[in-house]
Amino acid sequence: MASDLDTVRVLRALFNDMPRAPQGLSGVELMEWIKASMTDHEGGEMAYMIEHITRNSMLDIVLHMRESGHLQDDAAFEQTVALISTEEGRRTFRDNCINAQKTVDATERLLKRARKASPQQQALFEVDPLEIERFVAGQASGPGNLFAEYAALEEVREIGVFDQAPEQVHEFAWGFVVERSGTWSVYVAEVWRQGTVGYFHRFLSAWKMELAAPLDAAGSLPPVPPGLLMDDGIGTFSSLSFELEAGAAPAPVRRWLGEVFMVRMLPRMAARALDDSFDFPVNASFN
Repeated sequence: MASDLDTVRVLRALFNDMPRAPQGLSGVELMEWIKASMTDHEGGEMAYMIEHITRNSMLDIVLHMRESGHLQDDAAFEQTVALISTEEGRRTFRDNCINAQKTVDATERLLKRARKASPQQQALFEVDPLEIERFVAGQASGPGNLFAEYAALEEVREIGVFDQAPEQVHEFAWGFVVERSGTWSVYVAEVWRQGTVGYFHRFLSAWKMELAAPLDAAGSLPPVPPGLLMDDGIGTFSSLSFELEAGAAPAPVRRWLGEVFMVRMLPRMAARALDDSFDFPVNASFN
């Protein structure tokens, strides 16, 4: 196991250039100092939080490798501690981790293709027509139990996803949609319960796959309305986000999102995203 000394050394290496509170501050003064540090950080509070989360993730990775990986070797551990003590070294470490994961993912894809092809995925959930009618009519239900469940997650609160209350929330049996001035962010309960940040790339791949083969039991899917842009959802901590371009008509977009995307595309996309054995075609993937 990683010793207490190992943990302290990695912490010091990772956070040596982050501001430290002066000694002797009262509780109130300490909170004020922390708030000022976040506000003054380059990029603001969000950048500060992301930087802390990133470095804490690196802490977990290094300690895990110290306990059960190649960093059990003292020389390799010393080299890694020195590496992550600088910003350039941390970038190198992150890149190495990303490249290692890509290698693992590529190997897994090859193994999947060697197996017998799995049958076409079924829909993850069924959509209530009355809920869709309400959405198309612009009648927001307001936050419900699913919104409260998601908003209470530690990482959601830490990032501050809903520090500013959303303008409208449309809650469904399968999740909810947050609407803000011509943008719609989609949150699927069965997805975030697996980990809020784990499926962005798979949802984007599922979206590309739907557009590449837009046929289902009901026939051809109506095309994406002009002026509607899709985003991978990372910025809103959602599965997918949609944005209406300036000057585009909102009524047909809202109808398409409800009657086409939510009814015919999203249930199938969610099923594929959650099925780790489903191998997306190369042209539907990031890689």
